[in-house]
Amino acid sequence: MRFVRLSCLFTAILCATPIPATASTPSTRRAVRSATDRVRVFLDCANTWCDFDFIRTEITFVDWVRTRQDADVHVLVTSQRTAAGGTEYTLAFIGIDRFAGQDSTLIDIARPASTSDEIRKGLVRVLGLGLVRYVASTADGLRLRVAAEAAPAAPPAASQAAHDPWNLWVFRTRVATRVDGEERVSSSSVNGNLAASRVTEEWKINLSLDGQYSHSHFEFDDGTPPYSSVSRNWALRGLFVNSLTGKWSAGLRTSAASSTYLNQRLVARVAPAIEYNIFPYAESTRRRWTVQYATGPRYAEYYEPTVYNKTQETLWDHSLSAELDLKQPWGTWNSSVDMQQYFYDLSKYRVGFDNEFDVRLFRGLSLNLNSNAQIIRNQIYLAAGGATPQEILVRQRQLATSYSYYVSFGISYTFGSIYNNVVNRRFGG
Repeated sequence: MRFVRLSCLFTAILCATPIPATASTPSTRRAVRSATDRVRVFLDCANTWCDFDFIRTEITFVDWVRTRQDADVHVLVTSQRTAAGGTEYTLAFIGIDRFAGQDSTLIDIARPASTSDEIRKGLVRVLGLGLVRYVASTADGLRLRVAAEAAPAAPPAASQAAHDPWNLWVFRTRVATRVDGEERVSSSSVNGNLAASRVTEEWKINLSLDGQYSHSHFEFDDGTPPYSSVSRNWALRGLFVNSLTGKWSAGLRTSAASSTYLNQRLVARVAPAIEYNIFPYAESTRRRWTVQYATGPRYAEYYEPTVYNKTQETLWDHSLSAELDLKQPWGTWNSSVDMQQYFYDLSKYRVGFDNEFDVRLFRGLSLNLNSNAQIIRNQIYLAAGGATPQEILVRQRQLATSYSYYVSFGISYTFGSIYNNVVNRRFGG
């Protein structure tokens, strides 16, 4: 059952001192707990920020547990960006054991300028709303008190339609700089970003401009002359997407970029694209499986002649990508594959694989895996002269390679008390 976002403030407060929770172990826990037991809740913030300490201190009428297997209610929190640059939080309440089948979903929307305190207070409000239905059916439900703010006065009919002077356009800008150094090494950098977007149900438009300049200086104690390296890059990107159906989208990708690292004075590309989502886009907070194809011309100018003795060229390429993104009670899983190829020579291509798993295997045991692998056969932009030893050491130039990869793997196991109610911030943690 899906609830719309409620407009009134709804809080649940216990009138008496909370009943102490009776400790139990997994081996003694009943398959279905009785109505006299306090509701146990497992909070699962899937790749999104939740201030768990604050939540535990504000909502004290349930027992917070650290594993899903010990819970009566599993709260899965997912998020996605809104058109205005805020965040939409989806809280899925999943009943377990005695509450099996009693599921619901609530929404909280944080505005673009919301502070961390405003965000966590909004989540606590909606979280409390969702938990009341479960607590109400227990002995603790007799001690709940509900309060609601008075509804605001309705505006005059003539002003009910909001006037937006920006016509749904949202702009963001950022500038940052960094300076650091030691006796023989110093570096400085400056970077900036300007973005504009307009999003409706039918159209999505994203425009962005990014730029970065960095300088590093090295001095040696063996008489070698000092060495300085400079890198510059900028990129202008545009994305225009039209919503065709619940699963189909059509769009246009445009870009212009420059990078000393890639020996590219200017690279411009225009590529129409089509995308299909196996799941409806309306379910994208929990699951998404997309396949996208794009093709178009690419114009390039180079700082130095390339290994193919080119200073400029126009080539036609195409790309195919697929991505699976799941946020489920058992954990999160994101996998993608991207392929790009030039038509003039089919042997010039690149294939990339990305995987990210964070899965709870069973009580207390979690598995985490991050990996990326690329097969690289399309470095047509490499400078013919190669890179100097200094440029290699400071990674000022990209080097020729046929592959790249990284893998990180970890497991964690937690055991002991299942309860997670106490907050103690002494000495910072």
